[in-house]
Amino acid sequence: MADKDNQFMRKMSSKHLVTLSLGGVIGTGIFLSSGYLIQEAGAIGTIIAYVVGGFLATLVMMCLGELSVYHPNTASLHLYASKYIHPSLGFTVAWLYWLTWTVALGSQFITMGVCLQKWFPQTPIWVWCAVFSILILLLNMLDIKIFSVSEFWMSLTKIVALGIFIILGAMAITGLLPSHASSAPLFTNLVSNGVFPHGVGAVFIVLLSANFAFSGTELIGVAAGETSNPEKNIPKAIKSTLFLLITLFIGTIVVIGALIPGSSKILTESPFVSILQNIGIPYASDIMNFIIFIAILSGANSGLYAASRMLWSLSEDGTLPKVFSKLSKNGLPIYGLLLTLAGGLLSLFSSIYAESTVYLALVSISGFAVVAVWLSIGISQLRFRKVFLASHPLSDLTYRTPGYPVVPWLVIILCVVSMIGIYFDPNQRIALYFGIPFTLVSIIVYQVFYRRRTHDISTLAD
Repeated sequence: MADKDNQFMRKMSSKHLVTLSLGGVIGTGIFLSSGYLIQEAGAIGTIIAYVVGGFLATLVMMCLGELSVYHPNTASLHLYASKYIHPSLGFTVAWLYWLTWTVALGSQFITMGVCLQKWFPQTPIWVWCAVFSILILLLNMLDIKIFSVSEFWMSLTKIVALGIFIILGAMAITGLLPSHASSAPLFTNLVSNGVFPHGVGAVFIVLLSANFAFSGTELIGVAAGETSNPEKNIPKAIKSTLFLLITLFIGTIVVIGALIPGSSKILTESPFVSILQNIGIPYASDIMNFIIFIAILSGANSGLYAASRMLWSLSEDGTLPKVFSKLSKNGLPIYGLLLTLAGGLLSLFSSIYAESTVYLALVSISGFAVVAVWLSIGISQLRFRKVFLASHPLSDLTYRTPGYPVVPWLVIILCVVSMIGIYFDPNQRIALYFGIPFTLVSIIVYQVFYRRRTHDISTLAD
């Protein structure tokens, strides 16, 4: 870990952990892709997929809760995998996770630029990309309190927006609020084209997307080392995050599925805007454009935070130059932030100039990384408990994963099934073609170049 004068500051409360996690999770997926999923698998099928996705996320967070409460380290996902699985796999997890958020930065910059072009059509997108790069860098570099407060308000905006949408939608569904499209349809549209209009197989494919929709919840573990009173705040944050996500995501799917027929083209265009316009909300298009912009900005802000901590952790472990583990006087990894932002900009350029080669590989690896990181959490917790009980009584654990060892084994099984399922989805299969070789190369690189140079982290559980 960092030396005494070079440590992260523990300033995050449970509400900051919740909003950080929600900032990484609530993004374009729910706002832009939910209608497409309903059209593919039907409303009932999509609801089932999100219930299963929420269930898996809950299991993962139960495992992560025990690990992060017992040793609340910054960028802990890498450290847990290193100690309880193998150092080469910890090294691989760190790079997979860094790549996930860094690649996302490029597309997020462009999407935010597109959002603002709706209001400022004369301003080139590259200008907005430059502005957003500087903005999120400043939010992450000045002080952890500034970052936490900014993320709190952006995440709160998204939560309130989805909450209001669900309430208004429920009123339209029950007839309490008139709708220009139909009068009190109740829930008939949910099964208007059959329960599974494209077969049960379509539900399985949507299930993969639903699992990915909950990725980002593990940011609570990344931020554990900067959390005050982790024994109290981490479990509280996990419960609040999962409750909000599952309620908001499933509630949104129910409203969209109930108010828009499954055969409507609106589902793949702008279901949120259409529903708000039909119930008489003025400037619905502008409102949603603003909310989507905030959602992406929040995601980029959280992503830069998470990725920079992974670089710090790799540097602490001896697999990156020590400059990346140096912290500013405010306890922030400046060089990790700068390298991550540079990586995000390179991702942006590759999406423009090498879309079918470099960028395709990067996106594929980052898609594979979500399942791989969750799998590592399940395995780490399973092995941690065995190591812990060899020298400690169970009562020494402040937070214990419920249902051990069933819960970690369920995480492992469901993640492996998800990886197998990726192969059967032609649109996602390429994630395996790039993700598995990247993992193997990372393990080989570690074994060849870093096996004898990394720090001894055997004291992590002491």
